[in-house]
Amino acid sequence: MNNLKFINSPLNYIGSKYKLLNQIICLFPKNIDIFYDLFSGGCSVGINVKANKIIINDINKHLIDFYKFLTTVDTDYLLRKIDDFILFYNLSDTKKYSYNYYNVNSSIGLKKINQKGYLKLRSDYNSNKYDNDEKQIAFYLLIVYGFNNQIRFNKKGSFNTPCGKRDFNTKMLNKLIEFKKCLNEKQIKFCSNSYEEFLNLDFNTNDFVYIDPPYLISTSTYNENNLWNKEQEIKLYNFLDSLNNKNIKFALSNVLEHKNLTNTILKDWSSKYKIHYLDFNYNNSNYQKNKKSKTIEILVTNY
Repeated sequence: MNNLKFINSPLNYIGSKYKLLNQIICLFPKNIDIFYDLFSGGCSVGINVKANKIIINDINKHLIDFYKFLTTVDTDYLLRKIDDFILFYNLSDTKKYSYNYYNVNSSIGLKKINQKGYLKLRSDYNSNKYDNDEKQIAFYLLIVYGFNNQIRFNKKGSFNTPCGKRDFNTKMLNKLIEFKKCLNEKQIKFCSNSYEEFLNLDFNTNDFVYIDPPYLISTSTYNENNLWNKEQEIKLYNFLDSLNNKNIKFALSNVLEHKNLTNTILKDWSSKYKIHYLDFNYNNSNYQKNKKSKTIEILVTNY
């Protein structure tokens, strides 16, 4: 199945499963009543699954609030507000103008053009200048114009991603429109809870749980503060074992090996389930240093 048949996330989320969807979704059960995406992140899996109902959950409430916002706002209004923000903060707009217009090329990028306006937007966002719709627009543009589209908050709760070299270009525009359209076409419920809170739900036979947690041996920004450690890893596997004991089908995405590191906890635990090896490598981040290091990504299922 070609990736063109899948909807991509408008966030370019680090760790996105978009490039793996043609390998992952075909391994899911064929008839799903309620699909639970408990670490939804950029939502690239949940948005593409066929199910009677989809639960999109992520502990990052900023993400969930943004998805909720997309389901309630008119598309023309959304795009008009985005353009208003771009104009107000004097940010680049290559969907209307070329790189030549800004006297740069795609290699150099747009950081120098956007640095001042981006920092002002970030400051206004962190000082709670905006609320409701405008807060969501500001959040989205901070991601789009931010370094590698990272979503980073410091310990004080302030967004702290630096300015990047890209902008709200035609590709980002189209992804946003397509993603929003798909959100409105499906029966989706959004929530921002700990995955553990789902254990006590009254699952049905055809319900299915998908887990794509932070990776223990990863150095990605979503785990740069070591918020996901061995204790969290073991708790997650206990949670999945509990689902299995209740005869609830699940699938876990994870990395078994990365940059000469092996997740031995995962290796030992997954041996009692079915392991599917996926063909992928994380060379899409332009700041990755060792592009030749081996990454073994797997999908673990209990069916």
